[in-house]
Amino acid sequence: MNRINACFEKLNSDRMKGLIAFVTAGDPTLEATPDIMHALVAGGADIIELGVPFSDPMADGEVIQRASERALSLGTSLSDVLDCVGVFRQKDLDTPVVLMGYCNPFQRMGLGTLAARCNEVGADGVLVVDLPPEEAAPFKNSFEPLGIAQIFLVAPNSPEERIRKICEYASGFVYFVAVKGVTGDKQFDGNEIKDNIDRTKNIAGIPVGLGFGIRNSQAAVDAAAISDGVVVGSAIVEIIEKGETVTEIAENVTHFVRELRTSINQSVQFK
Repeated sequence: MNRINACFEKLNSDRMKGLIAFVTAGDPTLEATPDIMHALVAGGADIIELGVPFSDPMADGEVIQRASERALSLGTSLSDVLDCVGVFRQKDLDTPVVLMGYCNPFQRMGLGTLAARCNEVGADGVLVVDLPPEEAAPFKNSFEPLGIAQIFLVAPNSPEERIRKICEYASGFVYFVAVKGVTGDKQFDGNEIKDNIDRTKNIAGIPVGLGFGIRNSQAAVDAAAISDGVVVGSAIVEIIEKGETVTEIAENVTHFVRELRTSINQSVQFK
């Protein structure tokens, strides 16, 4: 069973909500990335989204844009990102890892090669931000036979027909975008999007994670109340940006993620 599916099954059986943590591979260095991934897990992250740095990350706000720029300035490639996953797997065989990026690097490598390498190093899914479902069949044909999940974004204003089209290809979980805008742009209003999240859950038949605009414990609690998993990215990347050493970054990341995990757990227990 794909690690993502197994993770959500366990969370569901434990009556808990998932915590999905994003970092950009190669920021601050490639060598530091596996250590930061382990720090996320130590803090309580259930799934890691590993960003593939790209020169034009159109869905990302300034914080993640800067992380991509730092990683690219060091020459970080998609092959390097996959190598990071392989190093991470030397110590962690269980935590799901999703590659989050844009079509260009994935297609340049070749979808068959990418799928084979994901399978080789232990990457469990791909989230291609700028991939519409109308162009998703080649990805599905490459990834599905190897059990690699194909994760899609659903916008807060996506009509039902569009959601149904997306969910024809989605697996693992659906990433519901909490705000109209880019990552880290603004906080979300749960009352505005709850009905659309419920509708997406009913159509998809798989877990729905909620991300964009979740920067603190209260926002994470609010997101967990209406979704199956909470995605946090910019706030973590900002901690990495401000750190001076890898040791300091790892400690601060673990502490922040643990605060999120504790708050989510406590909010679920009181229901």
